[in-house]
Amino acid sequence: MAAVLACGEGAVLSHRSAAELWELLRPREGAVHVSIPVRSGRKQRQGIRLHRCGSLMEETMTRRHGIPVTTPARTIADLKAAVPAWEWRRAVRQAEFKKLDLGSSVQTDGTRSDLERDFLHLCRRSGFPAPEVNIKVGGWTVDFLWREERVAVETDFYEYHRGRVAFQDDHARDLALRGHGFDVRRYSEEQLNDEPTAVATDLRDALGLAS
Repeated sequence: MAAVLACGEGAVLSHRSAAELWELLRPREGAVHVSIPVRSGRKQRQGIRLHRCGSLMEETMTRRHGIPVTTPARTIADLKAAVPAWEWRRAVRQAEFKKLDLGSSVQTDGTRSDLERDFLHLCRRSGFPAPEVNIKVGGWTVDFLWREERVAVETDFYEYHRGRVAFQDDHARDLALRGHGFDVRRYSEEQLNDEPTAVATDLRDALGLAS
């Protein structure tokens, strides 16, 4: 709030600082990003990265926790040119998960990680029918689901699935899905990276598609 107030009337938290306030990215040390709706005036201040944005309109500004900030849609738009592509995708996915309004300018695929995104690309390259993505089935969120074919797929990061709780959750989810009549296939990050052809062949068999 102090950084915004220091920049005068019309100033709002923006770019990465706005993304952190919206809880789209993890906080990190560095200058606070603030945007102002003018092209001139107002000197740079220590610890503040000032953005002069003539396109900053009232409809792209709001408040969160009492702090003037760019809307989620404007935050994502500003962020695209300010952070690496992978970090931008993470922010978009988090915004989607939090059901924030991103307008029509951002098209999302429903994935929650680059691993899920890579699997979806594999499905497209292989010509498979499009699955439902991160869909609820019997109280569990399933990464990918082919409802008619009765196939469910989970994609695993080793680091997130090596603990006992995650292990038990995985097996409970698989058991529940089988109880609903789904064939459950589980592919690791290493398999998708190192053996994409084998993964595609296995999934093609599960979906009952001709080779």
